[in-house]
Amino acid sequence: MHLSEPQLLSIPVDDVHIEGVLTLPGEACGLVLLAPGHDSSRHDPTGSAVAKALNEQGVGTLVLDLLTVAEMLDYHTRFDLSLLTHRLLVVTGWVKLNTPALHLPLGYLGANTGAAAALQAAAALGNDISAVVSRGGRPDLAGQHDLSKVTAPTLLLVGSRDEDVLALNHAACAQLACTKSVSIVAGASQAFDEPGALDALVRQTTEWFAKHLPR
Repeated sequence: MHLSEPQLLSIPVDDVHIEGVLTLPGEACGLVLLAPGHDSSRHDPTGSAVAKALNEQGVGTLVLDLLTVAEMLDYHTRFDLSLLTHRLLVVTGWVKLNTPALHLPLGYLGANTGAAAALQAAAALGNDISAVVSRGGRPDLAGQHDLSKVTAPTLLLVGSRDEDVLALNHAACAQLACTKSVSIVAGASQAFDEPGALDALVRQTTEWFAKHLPR
């Protein structure tokens, strides 16, 4: 499958520019925006592995840094969920107006706090978002009000060894009114760096988007 050369984007949001890497397969069937959490960036190897697998399945990806380098060093900014959600919403709108992904169905893949931002953004955009995956995330931080408004089919992926986060994901799943699932990756921690964990994460993520992104 032909892939476009990865394109580094600098997206204006308020008084900063958000960086992201856009990769589009030929005749892409959708675009997934990857929102990192408070402790990772677009250079995160797990996110890069998932993005590569999605590209190989014909799905475009935009791997984002929602914070600047300076903001990543500020504890309060890293956990500012309203800021992360606002920036994800602005980036989503910009992508639809300024890239070849204009007419593609959209999905979100969020990690850690990025998962909560993805769910809040999906709640705000309604049917404009076709699918959401949370990777070792904190969907509970999105809050009951926003979780109940999400219409996009949502997969919550959690490692079995990440026990506290697993309980929070089950609680968040109960508040979702959309098509939903909690999938437990056996033997995995939040980093999914145990043998076989990354493969399971990649497989389930690509399957979810293949099923729920309109073809």
